[in-house]
Amino acid sequence: MQKKDLIRIFTEHLIEELKTITAAAQATYEAATHEESKAENQYDTRGLEASYLAGAQAKRVQEIKDVLGLFQTLTFKDFTNKDTVQSTALVEIELDGKKSHILVMPKGGGVQLEYEKQMIQIVTPASHLGESILGLRVGENTEFEVGHKVRVCEILSLQ
Repeated sequence: MQKKDLIRIFTEHLIEELKTITAAAQATYEAATHEESKAENQYDTRGLEASYLAGAQAKRVQEIKDVLGLFQTLTFKDFTNKDTVQSTALVEIELDGKKSHILVMPKGGGVQLEYEKQMIQIVTPASHLGESILGLRVGENTEFEVGHKVRVCEILSLQ
């Protein structure tokens, strides 16, 4: 797995997602401000609901722009298996007995894509997993609780 290729693909993915959500936000804004969205009576909430949706979509547009900006401006460090997990690390983990790859980033938690037939997900230090693996080295384990379930994670490799 080549980290530079993965970063490029994440950037392209975010650009496409930004185009899609921007178009949807624009369409929702137009629907919310259209003449037909005016309330016909006190129980007609179509316009209000459309304005809430437009606001949420505008917020999502800004979130994607922020994450895209990070991908375009951050310096992605090349990690070795002797380093500790830090921001911009591509980490192979075994979580509850299942192997996966995560990219540790300051923002963008939950964004994921398929790369070389594997799902890669962005994890931030604000998440339980992200917080628990920061500072760990290859071969080290951590436990963290999500809900009422204790999860076990081992660091397998770093890039």
